[in-house]
Amino acid sequence: MRHHDLAVIGTGSGNSIVDERFDHLDVAIVEHGVFGGTCLNVGCIPTKMYVYPADVAAHVRRAAKYGLDATLDKVRWTDIRDRIFGRIDPISAGGREYREDRCPNVTVYSGHARFTGERAISVDGAEPFTADRVVIAAGGRPAIPQVITDSGVPYETSDTIMRIDEVPEHLLVVGAGYIGAEFAHVFSALGSRVTIIGRGHTLLRSQDETVAERFTAAVRDRWDVRLEHPVAACSSGADGIRLDLADGSSVTGDLLLVATGRTPNGDRLDLDRAGVAVHDDGRIVVDEFQRTTAEGVWALGDVSSPHALKHVANHEAKVVAHNLAHPDAPRRTSHHAVPWAVFTDPQIAGVGRTEAECRAEGLDYAVKVQAYGDVAYGWAMEDTTGFCKVLAERGTGRILGAHVMGPQASTVIQPLIQAMAFGTPARELATGQYWIHPALPEVVENALLGLDL
Repeated sequence: MRHHDLAVIGTGSGNSIVDERFDHLDVAIVEHGVFGGTCLNVGCIPTKMYVYPADVAAHVRRAAKYGLDATLDKVRWTDIRDRIFGRIDPISAGGREYREDRCPNVTVYSGHARFTGERAISVDGAEPFTADRVVIAAGGRPAIPQVITDSGVPYETSDTIMRIDEVPEHLLVVGAGYIGAEFAHVFSALGSRVTIIGRGHTLLRSQDETVAERFTAAVRDRWDVRLEHPVAACSSGADGIRLDLADGSSVTGDLLLVATGRTPNGDRLDLDRAGVAVHDDGRIVVDEFQRTTAEGVWALGDVSSPHALKHVANHEAKVVAHNLAHPDAPRRTSHHAVPWAVFTDPQIAGVGRTEAECRAEGLDYAVKVQAYGDVAYGWAMEDTTGFCKVLAERGTGRILGAHVMGPQASTVIQPLIQAMAFGTPARELATGQYWIHPALPEVVENALLGLDL
């Protein structure tokens, strides 16, 4: 039985662990798909490369309100697709080539890993190998409701829809979270009619209540929004794919996207044989050092983290790499002030607590919602829906959470993320620095100044 000093399962953020600090070790890397993980191949990067042309298309259609007469003459979907994957696919292939051909201490195993015992791994049923230490960075996959899988109806997921050959005439989206909202924007902006179906009373129900309510209101004139009535049955025929909803209504389209969330891949690794415990939701249990319940086994990223975000997985990978290299001086993972963004239209970003969470914790807090349209650059954009919402603790001014909806929300929110990370109180953040006039971040400054602390 072959033995390695270190084994890494997954080549997303897990691949970044194996740097020059481990050149003296015999390392195994296991990948059952393409190199680079979710973010590079089917997640953050290609989706945003679709979002950008979708944003451009939306700007063209709205040009008239600025006194510009413009038309969108044609969407060359295959050109958009091929530009995106013409860049991404070589990066993925290059990552594999680098590990296979230019890292003499690394053995790449292509196939699906399963544990056969403590730190013993078989790839596609082959003779197992063992390792002194193992890092599980196996990611996640789309979660598909049983009502859809049982129906036999063809469907796409976020893993597959970006490679289709043409824009559908009518796209059905099941799932009202961030994946559904991003793809609804992409395809509606590029020419599809979109119907989006969710179980809650708003889209993006995990977001702050003000964001969820205002976003739902903002997109109703562009998308057919069906809420509070989940899919009860699915069928397909000559007219396309039909979804029957719990309220007795139905809708028919020519392509179905299932965007009902993602699930950790730990259930496909036979973790019980390795002594690795999991939470009820399937995530691997880790401590503050990213150690699992099994001696010598670490986990990181979507397979274990409460935050299925690439920037969190990268942080956890850095912690694991340090702890492997310096076992006598381990570092702890910090999940303080973890930000997120939804690249839909209007764009959304958040950090910290929602207002509902502040209420549930019984915090004494102040809240201010400042409209984009109240600052000069918002006037320039003729923005009517964007806003910045800040929550801060009365007395101390400690920023508890922040939520932005509107153009460049993921950039506008950054000063608030920084303030939470470094403990800068709201008033000090607002008054202790210059804010460029008339730039859009003034909406953050004014929200901070408007807090009743």
